[in-house]
Amino acid sequence: MFNNKTILITGGTGSWGRELTRQLLEKYNPKEIRVYSRHELAQVNMKREFNAHPKIKFIIGDVRDFKRLDLTCMHVDYIFHLAALKHVPVCEENPWEAVLTNIDGTQNVIEAAIKNDIKKVIDISTDKAVDPFNLYGATKAVAERLIIAANTQTDATKFVCIRGGNVLGTTGSVVPLFHSQIIKTNQVTITDEGMSRYFLSLKDAIGLIFKASIDSVGGEIFVMKMPSCKIVDLAKAMIKELGNKDTKIKTIGIRPGEKIHEVLVSKYESTRVIEDGKYYIILPMVEIAAIEKQYKGKKTIHLKEYSSETAQHLSEKEIREMLAKDGWLEKSLSYDKSMDQLSDKNLVDYFKREGWVKK
Repeated sequence: MFNNKTILITGGTGSWGRELTRQLLEKYNPKEIRVYSRHELAQVNMKREFNAHPKIKFIIGDVRDFKRLDLTCMHVDYIFHLAALKHVPVCEENPWEAVLTNIDGTQNVIEAAIKNDIKKVIDISTDKAVDPFNLYGATKAVAERLIIAANTQTDATKFVCIRGGNVLGTTGSVVPLFHSQIIKTNQVTITDEGMSRYFLSLKDAIGLIFKASIDSVGGEIFVMKMPSCKIVDLAKAMIKELGNKDTKIKTIGIRPGEKIHEVLVSKYESTRVIEDGKYYIILPMVEIAAIEKQYKGKKTIHLKEYSSETAQHLSEKEIREMLAKDGWLEKSLSYDKSMDQLSDKNLVDYFKREGWVKK
């Protein structure tokens, strides 16, 4: 599918984009991978990481800028749309910026894809788009609707979404935060003892992207069945490996925009869900001819809701195995360079300002 093809990855310098680029080069023989982002230093670092690979072209640009995006889409076959403002507090504090990037930026991707006869656009969404409670989730929910509805505007370009849970160790993940807290402050802060989250490895996240890329006809939302865990159990598992008998867990209360549990398939979507092995496929509310043809006669499942509260919960042992597999329990490694550069005192002060440690 991707052999001898030109692929564009918006927001391609993030954790997902780097791993997607790596797997595209390992599994396929693409003609060119265009990494499109507005972060100059991240592009420089990624270029070094990939040893200036001749098939990777780095392009400075913003999805808000339609002209730049349109020019970048020339002769592209597939687009992976990863660009987004995704930190919940940042979006709450800068609401219009979140709208411009996550909603207007997605519409720009759609229009540029249609104009340039792109074969398929794969949009990377989030569990926070389901029954959204914060602005980040709300903007991603709108972006999903835009992507799915784009299939009614053209037969030449197909548009599909995937929803991912929390990927271990990516930007904004709680795992590097807990690691820094244990090593530097000998305590871990959680917002609520009952809180649960989905977790998947970066490798599995890219597998979900490839699944949607290959099997979709345009209009679906793909979800991977994944285990969940209580955040307090995650903290205990990390303390057991990285802490000592004096390491404490402190509950600091829910932060603005946080949910207690995450949902990947809502009760309102449950009547339109098809099961496909370790995946759920959510069919659209709007009529799309290709969907009607592809899924005609296939039975939907009776799924009330797919929530991190009711999904299979990992035990502490299983959590430690999951973390160890991806190397997250090694004391000597630094998982967040910016935090590692701070002194113990300055790091504690930073945690206090962010509300991660009680003042």
